[in-house]
Amino acid sequence: MSHPVKGCGIGLRFQHIDTIADSKPPIPWLEILTDNYLLPGSVQQDYLFEIAEHYPLTFHGVGMSLGSTDPLDTEYFSRVKALVERVNPAWVSDHLCWTSVHGLVTHDLIPLPYTDETVRHAARRIRQAQDILGRRLVIENVSSYLQYQQSVMSEWDFLCAVAEAADCDILLDVNNIYVSACNHDFDPLAYLNAIPVQRVREIHLAGYEDRGTHLLDTHGYPVSAAVWALYAQAIQRFGAVPTLIEWDNNVPELPVLLAEATKAAEVQARVLA
Repeated sequence: MSHPVKGCGIGLRFQHIDTIADSKPPIPWLEILTDNYLLPGSVQQDYLFEIAEHYPLTFHGVGMSLGSTDPLDTEYFSRVKALVERVNPAWVSDHLCWTSVHGLVTHDLIPLPYTDETVRHAARRIRQAQDILGRRLVIENVSSYLQYQQSVMSEWDFLCAVAEAADCDILLDVNNIYVSACNHDFDPLAYLNAIPVQRVREIHLAGYEDRGTHLLDTHGYPVSAAVWALYAQAIQRFGAVPTLIEWDNNVPELPVLLAEATKAAEVQARVLA
């Protein structure tokens, strides 16, 4: 039975795994990068099974390639399903994008053209994925650095349409909204205000890098002041949604990461007081 996920957690990173396994610091919940734990019998899985006994967990992946035209990777999904059945995380999430084509993995989260045809295509594949895993998926909005001439709707309308057609939940990455809003010159509040409250299951926060010509979602810095302000607006609209601090590059010491999670909890408390 999975533990309930509440409050503000952090991503489980290998730099901290021994400390967390040994000293079990008070962390509300942890999110794992699913793809790092899929090898049966691996040391990584041993760590995961031990930590799962003490912390609420969610699974977050990058390998489903839900927007690709390739068939779903049955071997990948069979491994995810086996791990899900063993650990029973509170939920399983991946991104609304494509990460592979013609059997080649891009190692990047590439956005989709926002068209009615793509809505139907992505929703059909998410329903397939949900049928395979036997549970509802949570899909995340990605940051983007390009736009397609074929797009006929906004990103937020596309996200809402896919979630409605697939009947899945949404992992709302507030940092990604801010990064894409700056890169493509749209109002991030228009994005937030369009998302149906009842579908938002989780919020992600992370740090970006200012490259001068654009913002890059690097997950390598503290959450920026602008993103904290947008997060407060998100909490005002969506309530006390479980929130996760993502930090994948230049990973700091565990206390620094936990301080960011505490700051998110303080924002929630202040906004909802």
